[in-house]
Amino acid sequence: MTTVDIERARSVAVRAAEAAGALLREAATKDLNVRTKGVSGDVVTELDLAAERLIVGHIRDAFPRHRIIAEESGLFDAEDSSWAWLVDPLDGTNNVVIGLSAFVVGIALCENKVPVLGVVHDPVAGQTWSAVRGRGTCGPGGTTVCPPYQRASCGPVLAWTQGHSVARTDDTARAMRIVLESGARRVLQLWAPLLSWVMLARGDIDGFVGYRPEAVDLPAGSLIAQEAGIMVCGLDGSVFDERIDLPEKDRSFVAGRPEAILDLLALVRTAQRVTISGVTG
Repeated sequence: MTTVDIERARSVAVRAAEAAGALLREAATKDLNVRTKGVSGDVVTELDLAAERLIVGHIRDAFPRHRIIAEESGLFDAEDSSWAWLVDPLDGTNNVVIGLSAFVVGIALCENKVPVLGVVHDPVAGQTWSAVRGRGTCGPGGTTVCPPYQRASCGPVLAWTQGHSVARTDDTARAMRIVLESGARRVLQLWAPLLSWVMLARGDIDGFVGYRPEAVDLPAGSLIAQEAGIMVCGLDGSVFDERIDLPEKDRSFVAGRPEAILDLLALVRTAQRVTISGVTG
């Protein structure tokens, strides 16, 4: 196994994400060639592919022996399987397609399947966040630390995400959304999970719940949030397993400031007691 200069890796990832962001920012308002992928209705555009090629090129040039797992192209295998880069070139493609300016670029580096570096770049705001395990989160203004939680009488502001494979008829997802909506001041579903992680790290929202989320955009965001002081755990409150090769059923999470996590877990437990009945007659 090779060793890696993690600060050099951070620099490469930031440059790659920001270069992809410049491409996306320039082209996002133009006519796009959109096609669906899979049966869930998710979409991909030539922007996703162009940004991905750019990022993969940056990483390949700097770390030719590392594996790369890219959202659109899949696995670029390499000699050293202990290091793997995860690339989400355009998190929020559905937003871009409908003209909504809520999308980011995400890159993570994993050592032995565990994230050690995360980078998220927001092309619209022109801002970048990065985190190295054990070294904190760096944002546009320097070190990013989530502010203390202020419990509001009207409930927390939360974000929600679910994986593309989760069916609309999934009773667990439906119950959780109902309970979160009833117990929160607002629940955001941004179609750009990495943006939700950054908002959580900044303190813009109070919590984030994910049900069977996608693997490629989870590591970068969760590491940035955790290094800013956010707690992430399983739906049952167990220690969150960050390995990137877990099946989707084991990737569900509850994330929030430490002072809020018990309240968030209580909401999730309530959802487990909700029964969804279909429409009759």
